[in-house]
Amino acid sequence: MASGMEIDEENNNESKGGMWDLEQKLDQPMDEEAGRLRNMYREKKFSTLLLLRLAYQSLGVVYGDLGTSPLYVYNNTFPHGIDDPEDVIGALSLIIYSLTLIPLLKYVFIVCRANDNGQGGTFALYSLLCRHAKINTIPNQHRTDEELTTYSRSTFHEHSFAAKTKRWLEAYPFRKNALLILVVVGTCMVIGDGILTPAISVLSASGGIKVDHPKMSNDVVVVVAVIILVGLFSLQHYGTDRVGWLFAPVVLLWFLLVGGIGIYNIWKYDSSVLRAFSPVYIYRYFRRRKSEGWTSLGGIMLSITGTEALFADLAHFPVSAIQLAFTVVCFPCLLLAYSGQAAYLMQNKDHVVDAFYRSIPESIYWPVFVIATLAAIVASQATISATFSIIKQALALGCFPRVKVVHTSKKFLGQIYIPDINWILMVLCIAVTAGFKNQSQIGNAYGTAVVIVMLVTTLLMTLIMLLVWHCHWVVVLIFTVLSLVVECTYFSAVLFKLDQGGWVPLVIAAAFLLIMYVWHYGTVKRYEFEMHSKVSMAWILGLGPSLGLVRVPGIGLVYTELASGVPHIFSHFITNLPAIHSVMVFVCVKYLPVYTVPEDERFLVKRIGPKNFHMFRCVARYGYKDLHKKDDDFEKKLFDNLFMFVRLESMMDGCSDSDEYSLYGQQTQHSRDNGSSSTANIELSYSSMDSIAPVKSHPQGNNTITSSGHESGQTEVDEMEFLNNCRDAGVVHILGNTVIRARRESRFYKKLAIDYIYAFLRKICRENSVIFNIPHESLLNVGQIFFV
Repeated sequence: MASGMEIDEENNNESKGGMWDLEQKLDQPMDEEAGRLRNMYREKKFSTLLLLRLAYQSLGVVYGDLGTSPLYVYNNTFPHGIDDPEDVIGALSLIIYSLTLIPLLKYVFIVCRANDNGQGGTFALYSLLCRHAKINTIPNQHRTDEELTTYSRSTFHEHSFAAKTKRWLEAYPFRKNALLILVVVGTCMVIGDGILTPAISVLSASGGIKVDHPKMSNDVVVVVAVIILVGLFSLQHYGTDRVGWLFAPVVLLWFLLVGGIGIYNIWKYDSSVLRAFSPVYIYRYFRRRKSEGWTSLGGIMLSITGTEALFADLAHFPVSAIQLAFTVVCFPCLLLAYSGQAAYLMQNKDHVVDAFYRSIPESIYWPVFVIATLAAIVASQATISATFSIIKQALALGCFPRVKVVHTSKKFLGQIYIPDINWILMVLCIAVTAGFKNQSQIGNAYGTAVVIVMLVTTLLMTLIMLLVWHCHWVVVLIFTVLSLVVECTYFSAVLFKLDQGGWVPLVIAAAFLLIMYVWHYGTVKRYEFEMHSKVSMAWILGLGPSLGLVRVPGIGLVYTELASGVPHIFSHFITNLPAIHSVMVFVCVKYLPVYTVPEDERFLVKRIGPKNFHMFRCVARYGYKDLHKKDDDFEKKLFDNLFMFVRLESMMDGCSDSDEYSLYGQQTQHSRDNGSSSTANIELSYSSMDSIAPVKSHPQGNNTITSSGHESGQTEVDEMEFLNNCRDAGVVHILGNTVIRARRESRFYKKLAIDYIYAFLRKICRENSVIFNIPHESLLNVGQIFFV
């Protein structure tokens, strides 16, 4: 039995079986077509007019968060007021070079190029790495997945530095887990951003009311901010598609306004602030303010918040459009805005608390206030959308409990809404806003979250540059050292403010990290149990075509996480019931480290055992941006693929009389190695049916099995009619309800994680039957408990 399982695994790894694989045999030029499609994904060319239009649209989606930073940077940099006007010049110089080094050079021109077919964020980088090294903690991938048109990856020489890095990563499970934890930490901090960005942006924008009415209580500002936040989160279910057309003009008008006001203030108050472009003033700033200057970096860092949202919201825009929008509009307007505020503060250093609103000319105060509030809402929307997107990616990779995901747009795949997360974000956001009432403390919390995400991105980019881009190690070292020097400097500054609000994102991140890691741990343990306890095909074949039971009309769809082998739950099922359906289909829905799987490449179908067993496997593959909806359409496509497989199988039967079972493999051993024998070819092809029938020493056994299949089964037309009749008789969905428990001798922390936290998450998350939208009358749950 053990040897049977080994053969099954080995050949499933070698084989690339499936329905579309048969089409490749019939039409070999498909490889060239796949290559052409890959090149098309990588080498999209945009006309100048289209590029300008996309750059304009990207303003509303990508740059809202970064653009609203002038609302609160100087207030958080000088929370105790300005002692020396020269400090303003030093702070401005720090802002200028922070914007130049991090958003402009690092993100816009380097990190954005590391997108996964246009998808950004920490999980997109992780998916890229998973395709170039075997670091996925759930080993459910097969070589057939690498043939997808969206599964683009580069190759490298086995003695190169990239190959050494790959082997180092793959050597120990500890390193794979450490990398996953790093990615999850980055994801948790992005979720923290999704809570803190709306809080600080909307509260800062609402603060403009108090500037015009100085006697107004701060509580009124907080109430206004909370009302705006409730409205913002309540409208999320409509999606950004309906109001998205407003975003770009609002943000463009915002940038032009702050840039124009900046020019006006420089001309009116003090044009000498432009000397801040000399880095010598940074040195003088630290020499003069010493440790106080160092801790003020936490406020300076807020000028580059939104940079991670910039990367996470790449989805619908080419990198060239992002670069154009930033260099032509965002970057110069932000520099002018900060320089204008600095010029105003040189003459009015007592107004640092409300520097932005007080520097606005009185004649346009209220229009700017309205635009500022709208820009804050757009910035919040961008971060909330990025949070939904990254949670969807985590969900697809088995790192987040199952939650409801809703597509809000028929045009754009990436626009989604997650109701449960939306309300959690709203409650936490309102708690932060009402709890602190002070944008300075929220700013400290915000800075902590942003700098940790940046550190995670730097470490992942180091691996991307080595494994994906194949950069020389000296170039990688220079990038990593420069990035870490700047970001660790900021990190050390925000550590001083942990007791002044900086602890908030750490607590939020710790809670989400615990949830995500425990869920992933439980998912991995369940998968390992399924792998180790799957049923041997020798046992299945020993039962005979009837499987030792009465075969009743109908089709049974058995859902399993295994992409190969027969799951243990099937043996549990047939040993406890007296009858089984005439046709059994093992359905595996799995997610791959690609952003999407094209519809025509989604399904892989193959037969399990001889024809008269009427058992099939269907693997439905999805990318992390795809949304699996188990509805009539999915079921129809599954059966369409199953029927197509049967037809193609019959066609291949007629093509050869010496190699009947080669049709079950996507590519025979003979096509890989011309020196292999026909016997080996038959052995590989037959074992790719998940069968371990001894055909190696009896090649003519082929004909025996085939003839027996024809005696009991029939021609292709008869089998098609048989399948249709079974489908008309009814389809039953069989779901496994696997419960895991910690062993009695397990340590305390393991019992806590498995028996309480994981069990609680399983209880409150959505059931598979709900996610697959299976009607109760055709659902059959099979339960089992196992101990880890």
